[in-house]
Amino acid sequence: MKTVTLQVEGMSCNHCVKAVEGAVQEAGATGKVDLAAKKVDVTYDDSKLDLAKIKEAIEDQGYDVVNS
Repeated sequence: MKTVTLQVEGMSCNHCVKAVEGAVQEAGATGKVDLAAKKVDVTYDDSKLDLAKIKEAIEDQGYDVVNS
């Protein structure tokens, strides 16, 4: 398992937290959002899932991943 922290722009409320965490989960990973810091800690199995897919899932919800 691998854990990375992604900086995510555009999150402003609890709905945003749920949307981002849900997108990460649907991609096959787990995520914990820190709304104040505008980041999400993502844990995933890098032998089964590519980080790019997780970023894409977050961006599909309307948020911008600005680093990895």
